[in-house]
Amino acid sequence: MSSSVAGPDCCGGLGNADLRQADLCVMTWLLGYVDPSDPCFVAAILAITFNPLFWNVVARWEQKTRKLSRAFRSPYLACYSLGAAILLLNVLRSHCFTQAMLSQPKMESLDNPTAYRTGLALLGVGSAFVISSFLALGFTGTFLGDYFGILKEARVTTFPFNVLDNPMYWGSTANYLGWAVMHASPTGLLLTAVVALVYKVAVLYEEPFTAQIYQQKASPSHKRS
Repeated sequence: MSSSVAGPDCCGGLGNADLRQADLCVMTWLLGYVDPSDPCFVAAILAITFNPLFWNVVARWEQKTRKLSRAFRSPYLACYSLGAAILLLNVLRSHCFTQAMLSQPKMESLDNPTAYRTGLALLGVGSAFVISSFLALGFTGTFLGDYFGILKEARVTTFPFNVLDNPMYWGSTANYLGWAVMHASPTGLLLTAVVALVYKVAVLYEEPFTAQIYQQKASPSHKRS
C-alpha cells in the first residue's frame, strides 16, 4: 500500500487554487493511505451509513403507524427501546471506526504531541456539545420522541442550540475527528468525512419534519383541540 503524499502541484499550485479541486486533491491524498477493500474499513462504512438510516426509517414508520407504541403499550417505552437500540448501534459504530483505524497505516505528520493534544481538544469540545445537547433535550427529545408524539412545549433554543444547529450531530462528528487525529489516522479522517456527510443527509431529512410538528403544535387550531 502506498503511503506517499501527492506533490505540491496536485491542485495546480496555490496560485491556481480551486476549492472543489482542492477537496478532490485532499481525498486523493487520504486514499493513498487507505485500503478501501479492508474488511474493517468496509464494516465501518456500513455501520456509519446504517445507523441514521435505521433510526429514521423506524421513527417514520412509528410516526405513521404507531405500531411500536401499541406493541409496548406506551409511546415512552417504545421510544426508550428505540433509544437503547440506537445507543447499542452507536457503540458498534465506534468500535468499527476504531478497528478500521488500527488496521491501516498512520500518517507520520500527525503522529506527534501537538496533533495529539489538538485531537484531545476536539474530543473535549465534541463531548461537551453531545452531553449538553442530551441534557437540554432529555432522553425522549434526543431519541426521536417527537415521532412518538412526545413533544416538548417548544423547540429547545438554549445552549448549545443557540450557538450551533444540530449540536448533537456535529459534536459527534468532532469526537470522531478528534479520535482520528489522536490516532494519526488518515483512515479515521476519511471515515469522519463520511460521518459528516451522512449526518448532513440526515439533517436534510429530519429537520423539515421537526419544524412541521412544532409549527402544528403552535397553531391556534392545535391549541383549541
